This record gives sequence, C-alpha cells and structure tokens, in this order.
Amino acid sequence: MTTTTPRTLAQQPWEPALSVRQVLGLERVRAGQPEVVAGAHRLDRPVRWVHVAEAADVGVMLSGGEMVLTTGVLLAGDEEGQGEYIRSLDRAEAAAVVLGLGRAFPAPPEMMRSAAERCGLPMVVLHRPFPFAELTEEVQSRLLRRKFAAVSLSEAVRTELTGLITAGAPVQRLLDEVARHAGCPVVVTNLAHRALATAGERAAVDDVLRDWERIARQAGAGSADGWIRAELTCRGEGWGRLVLCGYRGERAAGRLLADRAAEALVLHRMLAGDGTHPGVPAGSRDSWEEQSARSLLTDLVSGAVPARQLLPRARAAGLPVNRRVFVPLVVREREPARPARVLRRLGLPGLAARLADDHVAVLLSLAPDQDARALTAHFATRLRAEPDNSHAVVAAADARADWTGVPAGLREAQHVADAVADSPAAALDLPPVVRLRDIHLRGLVRLLRDDPHVQSFAERELDGLLRGPDRDLLPVLRTYLATGRNKSRTAQLHHVSRPALYRRLEAIQGSLGVDLDDFEQAASVHIALLAHDAQQG
Repeated sequence: MTTTTPRTLAQQPWEPALSVRQVLGLERVRAGQPEVVAGAHRLDRPVRWVHVAEAADVGVMLSGGEMVLTTGVLLAGDEEGQGEYIRSLDRAEAAAVVLGLGRAFPAPPEMMRSAAERCGLPMVVLHRPFPFAELTEEVQSRLLRRKFAAVSLSEAVRTELTGLITAGAPVQRLLDEVARHAGCPVVVTNLAHRALATAGERAAVDDVLRDWERIARQAGAGSADGWIRAELTCRGEGWGRLVLCGYRGERAAGRLLADRAAEALVLHRMLAGDGTHPGVPAGSRDSWEEQSARSLLTDLVSGAVPARQLLPRARAAGLPVNRRVFVPLVVREREPARPARVLRRLGLPGLAARLADDHVAVLLSLAPDQDARALTAHFATRLRAEPDNSHAVVAAADARADWTGVPAGLREAQHVADAVADSPAAALDLPPVVRLRDIHLRGLVRLLRDDPHVQSFAERELDGLLRGPDRDLLPVLRTYLATGRNKSRTAQLHHVSRPALYRRLEAIQGSLGVDLDDFEQAASVHIALLAHDAQQG
C-alpha cells in the first residue's frame, strides 16, 4: 500500500472537485470582480476544498487541492514572507490562492504575483470587498452535492450490477449496463492492452478501436482526456483493465463508476471460475481472451456485421491485419481449447474460438511471403498428433488476401467440416486438411439438404429401413457405401465375419427393394443416405 502524501490525497479519485475556472465563474465570485494575475494557464486545476486562512505558515495545514482565501493582513510589508507564503502553498499543492484587495494590499503585490507565476500557482485578486464566508459556503455545498451524487450513482450501479450477476447474466450484459450509465464506450483489456470485450454504441466503439494500442497506452499514462481506467485484480493478481473511453461527466463520478464496474467484473470472474455462478460448473467458462475471439469469429461467420466494421475489433484483439493473408479454418474437435494451444506452440498468429459444441473456428493471419498451405498442413498435423485426437477434422477454405473475403471463407470451411461430420472417419481417406474439392457429392447434398424435394427423395428411398425393424442396419449401409462397396473393409470396420455381413446386406436390400450391386441403384441409395444424414446433422 502506498504512503499517503499531499499529492496522493489531492488526487484521490473519489473526491469530487470543481476547477479553479469553474469557481471563478460562480455568480457570487463574479460579484467580487476577480482578476487572474498569475498562473492563468493552470485554471483547470481541481479545487477539492476552500480554506480561509491568514496564517503565514498556512501551507503546513494543507493536504492538497485547496483554494486558499486570504486578505494577506499578516504579510503586508514583508516581501520575503510574501514570496515564502506562495512557495509554501505550491509545496502543499494548493489549487489556487485568492487575495482580497483592501487595507493590507490595495493592489496586487508584485512579490506574490511573480512568485506565483514562477510556481505556476493560479493567483486571483478580488477588486471589490467580498465576504469569504459566502464563497466557502457556495463551493463547499456544491462539492458536497457532487460527492453525494457520485456516491449515489456508485451505489445504484453496484446494486444493479450485483443483481445482474446473481441472476446469472453474461458478462456482456454487465458491460452494456456500464456503458449505458457512462454514456461512452467501455473496453476491457488484458495487461498487454489487447481488447477483450467492448460495450457501447457500435460506431463509437469502432472509432475507439481503430487505433486502439496507441490510445490505450496514452490512457494508461494519464494523457487522454476523459479516459478513466480501473485495474482488474483477482486474488491479488492483476489480469486486466476496464477503460471508460471519453467519459464526459464529472471525473469523480466516472472514477466511482469504473471502480464499481471493475468490482462487478472481478466478482463475475471469480464466481464463474469456482462454479458458484448460477448453472455454471466449475471451470466451464471461457477466458476473456476466448470470449473476445469467439465474439469476433461468430460475427464474421454469421455475416450479421459487415467485415470492414469488424476490422478494428480484430486489430484491437491483437490479430495482425495490415498486409496479411488470412486462412479460414473450422476444426471439429472434442476439446475446444486445443486448437488455440497448438497455435501458440507453433507461434502462428491467429485467433481460435469455439463456435458450437465441437466446432472451433480458426483464423490464421500470415505474411504474404509465407506458405499458407504448408503452414495450414503443419497446424493440422500437429493438432491431430495430440493425444486421442487423430480423428480431428481440419477443414479449410483457400487463403484470402482481402479481409472482406474472410466471412465467406469461414462459412465455406464450416460447410466442409459439416459435410464430413457424420461420416465414419476411419472409412474416409481424409487428407490432413479437408477442402471443398475433397467432399465431392457429400458437400453438394449438404448444401441442398433443406430443399423439400431432396427431403422427400431421402424419405422415399430409405423408407424401408427408417420405419421398419431393420433401422439398426443403417450404420452398415453407411459404411458399405462410404467405402465404395468394399465388403472386406466393411466387415472389418463392423467387426463381423464376411458371411454375417452378406446376411445384413441381403436384409438391407430386401427392406429397400434395391440391388446394391447395381451402380445406379446403389448411387441413388447413397445420395438418399447422404441427404438423410445431412438433415439429421
């Protein structure tokens, strides 16, 4: 924990403040005809409190951020004391000094004015007699109202977000609520400044993400106006940041809002991690990085958002997008986190995220001089070399040199993966990477599976097996046709003798009323079975 100093006290984020400029603009203050005689470039300094003091050593009683009101009666005739008085206020980080002209000083004292100018301390003189009590009352009441409003907002937001968490709301719902209160984009980043999640009006979010890394680092350094960040820490370890991007309200209120939002996100993360979140088993939730990649890839596949609008999100997520070649892949994988791990091990730049139960979308981002096909094949080989993963299907579309072609490429890869999904992997001679040309008739049938004529055809051709007692023979028929009517291979795969297989094939032919040795009849049944499997899948 850091030691409390005048500087940290003056900058405590929960303290509401008015700027020196705002105080001087108050109607009661304008009645005193204020004139800024020094430090005019520092009028936006925050005023945390107003302090009336005549003591020459008032600086030792300040904690920073005060506007000091004085008549200077104890400093008249003491030029050395006047200079030291200003320097002591500067050391204490006072916001400004206001001198009421009168009997002690009928005109602004040059020694105080020059010292204040050198220190950069705003110095204001009041040309008309002015009761300091009115100024302190006005400023203090405004500060207290601001503090009350900020605390009220803080508690309202905390209550609202806690209610969402206990109701099992997803983290995006929490962020949307924070963005609604903030009236500006909200971004969650990891410690490397990569955007993990966003909320807010879409166009505003895209504007923020367009040059995200640069402006995120500026915000972290405190050089971006209206950017407020809160650290995300869980069990003593920092894992990210929440940033309000361009907050236009009072900074104290924004600070409290960011802190409450950060508390809610950390609580959500902890509950999701230990399984106490409603309906969520321990360890079943994706990491923030995975959720970010999943959101982006899902939007790309769905086509609900134009690809160009997703480019800032991809860049902010850490995907290289300038002068790159993109390889869209879809992997059928029992362990959804495995493709991302293989990407990291190979050092391949890209994103990977689960789309559905066992479908994982992978988007590689390669340099134009890299061999996209060789690297894709290398990725597939390493993935299938993982323990108990030899039957993983890696489907790919051709590399895209233009980002706008990525959505169509991902959909093509998904189509290819789906086309081989229901086929016995051992019965198919699949290459390490399956492409559109590798799925032939199966791919065409899958594209047409929703056509009523195709559905009717499949039902009619397979009716004898689908409705009769021989339905259990469908797997045998499927393997027999997939292996090119190879009886030995089919018997081997189903662990039966050749005579037993012959009896099953005779039963199938009897149920369907076809001769499977006839090429045309066998082809018709094969197409019907492919259509049936596609419809069921």
